Amino acid sequence: QGRSTLVIAHRLSNIMDADLIVVSDGGRVAEQGQHAELLARGGAYARLYRAQFTERPDMPQILAGV
Repeated sequence: QGRSTLVIAHRLSNIMDADLIVVSDGGRVAEQGQHAELLARGGAYARLYRAQFTERPDMPQILAGV
C-alpha cells in the first residue's frame, strides 16, 4: 500500500491480480483495466490469455487455488 510497482510480464499468471494491467501492442497502449474486465472485452489481453491457457483447461482453477 502507498506505492506503485511496474511489472513487465509475458506470463499473464504473474499479473492477473494487478490493480491495473496495461496491454501494449505495436508500441502503443492497446487496452487497460483489470483482469476480468480485459477478458470480458475480448481484445488483445483476452487473445493472449487464451493462447497461454488453452493448453491446460484446468489452469484457471490452479491459479485460483481451487
